[in-house]
Amino acid sequence: MASASLSHPLSSSSPVNSNSPLTRRTLHSVSSLRQLVGISRSPLLSTQLKMNKKSNLITNCTPTGGKETAEEIPIELRYPAFPTVMDINQIREILPHRFPFLLVDRVIEYNAGVSAVAIKNVTINDNFFPGHFPERPIMPGVLMVEAMAQVGGLVMLQPEVGGSRDNFFFAGIDKVRFRKPVIAGDTLVMKMTLIKLQKRFGIAKMEGKAYVGGEVVCEGEFLMAMGSSE
Repeated sequence: MASASLSHPLSSSSPVNSNSPLTRRTLHSVSSLRQLVGISRSPLLSTQLKMNKKSNLITNCTPTGGKETAEEIPIELRYPAFPTVMDINQIREILPHRFPFLLVDRVIEYNAGVSAVAIKNVTINDNFFPGHFPERPIMPGVLMVEAMAQVGGLVMLQPEVGGSRDNFFFAGIDKVRFRKPVIAGDTLVMKMTLIKLQKRFGIAKMEGKAYVGGEVVCEGEFLMAMGSSE
């Protein structure tokens, strides 16, 4: 009988004595449980509401995922131009080459007597493209080498080195490699660095690399011979 009465102390069909110790303990436990659940839920709910508000605010501020910021930048500011250290007129004053064999358009970096970086804008109007090749215009490798040698001439034909445009020659090449084809529309960026200079014999050794889009397309070692204008 005792086990039967204890197995259903709170059933709706059984009378409940609110004054009994068991009933008071049970009601107190239920009340404490409700308070505990209420306390633990309230910070969680408030935190979720704050997060939802922040997410809605972020979503409303950037509805297009930041695309508007890029589109608001003026087109003339999106693609910075190469700097100009020497323009074509200054280049013509140093190099003896003329059309159609002047293959340097602009010097963008110059370290007197040490190195130079220049560009050649390769266009479909270059006179070598109709024959190389009509169906697939590719800049001839020998002209890339020549263009790099002309950049080397901009380093050597300076007072810091003592070269003379009246007696300056491209003497040789070594370890030349062509990595990728250069086509119409490319900008050929060429860097020439003086490695060794023997003024007594008028011989200079230079290292050259040419790039398109940050990738090496041609590289090699160059030998220059220079003399005096006297």
